[in-house]
Amino acid sequence: MKKISLYLVAIMVASSVIAFAQDVAPIVLYPNGVPNSKPAPATYVEPDMNKVNMVNMVSVPMIYPFFPEKGKANGTAVIICPGGGYRNLAIKHEGFDVAKEFNKIGVTAFVLKYRLPSDAIMVDKTIGPLQDAQQAILMVRTRAAEWGINPSRIGIMGFSAGGHLASTAGTHYDKVVVDNKANVSIRPDFMILMYPVITFGELAHKGSRDNLVGKDASTAQIDLYSNEKQVTSNTPPTFLVHAEDDKTVPVQNSLMFYEALRKANVLAEMHIYPAGGHGFGLNNTKSKERWFDWCSGWMDTNGLLSAVK
Repeated sequence: MKKISLYLVAIMVASSVIAFAQDVAPIVLYPNGVPNSKPAPATYVEPDMNKVNMVNMVSVPMIYPFFPEKGKANGTAVIICPGGGYRNLAIKHEGFDVAKEFNKIGVTAFVLKYRLPSDAIMVDKTIGPLQDAQQAILMVRTRAAEWGINPSRIGIMGFSAGGHLASTAGTHYDKVVVDNKANVSIRPDFMILMYPVITFGELAHKGSRDNLVGKDASTAQIDLYSNEKQVTSNTPPTFLVHAEDDKTVPVQNSLMFYEALRKANVLAEMHIYPAGGHGFGLNNTKSKERWFDWCSGWMDTNGLLSAVK
C-alpha cells in the first residue's frame, strides 16, 4: 500500500511540473521507498511548481534530466543542486535554466529536487539531503550507458546551500548513507560550486547551518559539515564562483575551500566578481562577464567537453 501511494504521489507531482520543466519527465530517486523517512504529515504538501518560484516540502525526491540535442552530447553529465538555505529550492533559476545552458555545450544535466532537512519527515534530518545527492550520483552512474554518459565524467554542481550539499557529496563520499550493495563509486568526478555555503563555523550562513544540523549542534557536527575541513588529496577537481559583495554567504566560504584544495594539491579554479551579491543564478547583472563561459572553458581545458570515445 505504501509503494502504491508513493507511486501515485510521484505521478501527481510529475504531472504538475511538466509545463514548468518544459516536458522533462522527472525520475523518482527511490522507486522502492524513501530511506530515512517518516510518513509526511497532511500539512506537508509540496507546492505546485507552475505557481511558485521556490519549491519546498519535498517528500518524494527526483531528478529532472535534460539531454543535449541528438548528436551533440559529449558524455559528460552534471547533477545540479539548487540553493535556498536548506529551506527552499530555487529550482528554476538555479536549476532548469542552468541545465539548458549545459545542454548547449553537450553536457547532460540532471536537476536534483532533494529533500530539505525536516524532523517531520526524516528520522535523521542531517543526512537526508546527502542521501538524495548520493542516490542521484549512484543512479546516473548506474544508468550511464543507457543515457550515453561516460561514468568517469559525472560531476555535481550546487548554488548557495546547494553548494554546501554538492561540496558535502564531494568530500563525504566515503561515508555512504544510501543502499549501495554493488559498491558503485559515489564520488563525483568534478564539482562546480556557485557562491557556496562551505563552512559551518564563524563565517557560516546561519540559516543553512541551523536548518541542517540544528541550533544546538555539537562542535563535532559543525566540524563535520564544515567542508573546508574535509578536503583531502582525493577531493574532486573544483570550479568556484563567488561575488565579493555577497552579504548572505561571505566570500570567505569559497576562499577557504579554495585554499584547502590548493593545500591538498587538488586542481581548482576560482573566480571572484567584485559585485553581484547573492543568488544571481546564471547571469550576474553587475558584470558583463559570464561565469558560465569561464566554467565551460575550465571544463574544456580539463577534457570534460571532448566527444565520447
